[in-house]
Amino acid sequence: MTSLMISNALLWVLMLAVIVALWALARQVGILYERVAPMGALVTDAGPKLGDLAPRFELPALNGSLVAIGGEQPKSQLIFFLSPTCPVCKKLLPVLKSASQAEREWLDVVLASDGEATQHLGFYGSARLQQFPYVLSADLGMTYRVSRLPYAVLIDERGVIRAKGLVNSREHLESLFNAKELGVGTVQDYIRDRVATQPGETA
Repeated sequence: MTSLMISNALLWVLMLAVIVALWALARQVGILYERVAPMGALVTDAGPKLGDLAPRFELPALNGSLVAIGGEQPKSQLIFFLSPTCPVCKKLLPVLKSASQAEREWLDVVLASDGEATQHLGFYGSARLQQFPYVLSADLGMTYRVSRLPYAVLIDERGVIRAKGLVNSREHLESLFNAKELGVGTVQDYIRDRVATQPGETA
């Protein structure tokens, strides 16, 4: 009987040790996730703020149509700033096309740049961008303080700026969609808030 009681006590001690080890492991995984979590688009403080109404523009596109940017729209708008001489922009075009197709139920993509139309028509055709309206406006870029490319701004159906930033990869682009879906300014904000409210942290 004594040996049975001792073995039961040892089993309970072992179980408690396993529980403590699992809790410590889960905590370390959370810390590691915070450190290596996917980074979202690089948000800058310049230009209109997240949550502001987007400035309203009506701009002619290369295909002859008139494109309304900002204001109430049937779908959200992704304004993607690019240049024919930007290698990262060209690299992201297949990703942009794929994302546009996947998110077509709620999203319209507008390409934006500046300069003369003759500088862009060849690129517009060779890159097969006819599925997107392509507008040229120095005022649009200056309004959003676009200093580096590629840069994107996500505007919701009510004309509110929901996400923006420098996008150098698929993950950066998708982070704009995730930010809108989660109702946060940036994915980084969401991760930081989640870590801060985990057990053992100050909410």
